[in-house]
Amino acid sequence: MLGGAFAAVALIGGLSTAAVAQDKITVTDLAGRTVEVPHGARKVILGEGRMFYATVVFNKDNPFEQLAAIGDDLPKFDPDTWNKYLARFPNAKDVPTIGAAASSDFSVEKALELDVDVLVVTLGFYDKIKESGIIDTLEKAGVPTVFVDFRERPTQNTVPSILLLGRIFGKEAQAQEFADFYMSEMRKVYNVTVKLKQDERPLVFAEQAAGLDPAVCCRSFGSFNFGEFITEAGGFNWGSKFFSGAGGVVNPEKIIVDDPAYVMVTGANWSNSNPGNIAVWLGYEMTEEKAQAQLKGLMQRTGFPELTAVKNNNVMAVYHQFYQSPYHFVAVQALAKWLHPDKFADLDPHATFKELHERFLPIDVSGVFWTSLK
Repeated sequence: MLGGAFAAVALIGGLSTAAVAQDKITVTDLAGRTVEVPHGARKVILGEGRMFYATVVFNKDNPFEQLAAIGDDLPKFDPDTWNKYLARFPNAKDVPTIGAAASSDFSVEKALELDVDVLVVTLGFYDKIKESGIIDTLEKAGVPTVFVDFRERPTQNTVPSILLLGRIFGKEAQAQEFADFYMSEMRKVYNVTVKLKQDERPLVFAEQAAGLDPAVCCRSFGSFNFGEFITEAGGFNWGSKFFSGAGGVVNPEKIIVDDPAYVMVTGANWSNSNPGNIAVWLGYEMTEEKAQAQLKGLMQRTGFPELTAVKNNNVMAVYHQFYQSPYHFVAVQALAKWLHPDKFADLDPHATFKELHERFLPIDVSGVFWTSLK
C-alpha cells in the first residue's frame, strides 16, 4: 500500500547531501544492495527502455543527454510514445538500443564498448541478471549495476526508485519535485479509499494485456502491479485471491462463475511486437472512437457477454504501460473515479495527466489512455 511509499520518502530524504560534491556516491538500490556509483553519471544504460518514462522527468529539455543506450523494448512495445519523442527529439534515433538486460540479446561487450558509467535494471530481472553473470562481469570492468522498481510493487517503490535515479543522474531537485507531485496525487485517492470497508470495495477482474494473443484468455493481475492500483483505487482485485505476485493465467469459466461487478483490461499499441493482436491500442495515437470499437470487440469473446459487468457497461480499458511507469498515479485516479464516482466527483485524472505533461514532460498530451465502455 501507499503507506510504504511515505516511509521511503522519509528514509531517502534523510540521506546526507554531502555526497553531492563527490565524484562517487554510495547508494542502496531496490534489491537492497550497497553500490558505489558515479554522481551525475553521464553514460547510463537503461536495461529496459521503458525506464525512460522515469528518467525523462530529470531533463525535459534534453532527456537523452545522459543515456549511453536504452533497451529496445520502448520502440518495440510502445511505438506511440517512442514516435512522439522522436518527433520532438529527432536525434533520439542515434541513441544506441541494446537488448533487454534479462534477455540473451543483451551484450556485455557492447555495453563496455560504450564506456558506460552504470547499468540500471528493473528489479523483476534481478534473479536472471545475477545468474547470467552480467553483474559480476560489469563490476570487474568498473561498471556498477543498480536495480530500481516501477513494476513489482509500484505504489511502494516508485518514490525510492525516482529518488535513487535522481542521485545517480545528479538531478536530486528534479527527482524530489516529481516525488512530491506523485505523493500529492496519490494521496487524493488514498486518503479516501483507506477508509473504505471491505463491503464497499467492488470486485474487479483485471485482465493483463487483453487480446495481445487472441488465442489466450485470460491472464489476470495478482496482488502486485495493477492489483495494487485497484486496491489503492478502492476495489477488490479478483486475481489477488489466486496470485500473490504479478499474476497468471486463469480459466474463463471461473470468471463467469464469480461474475465480478467490474472488468478492467489493459491495452497498448503492440502492432510492432505482436501483429494480429486484438488489444485496445491505448496511447498517444489512439482515438476514442477506435478505443471503443476495440473494447467492444474484446467483450465479445467467449463468456464475456454473460458477465454482469459487461451487461452494465462496467468495463474499462487502461493503458498497459502504466504498469511499469511512475505515472501510474494517473491510472489510480482514473480507476478510483470509475469505481467510486460519488466519492471522487471533484477528481479530474485528465487534468492530472495534463499537469504531469506540462510540468515534467517535453511532449504534449494526445491520444487516449483510458476509456470505459459506452
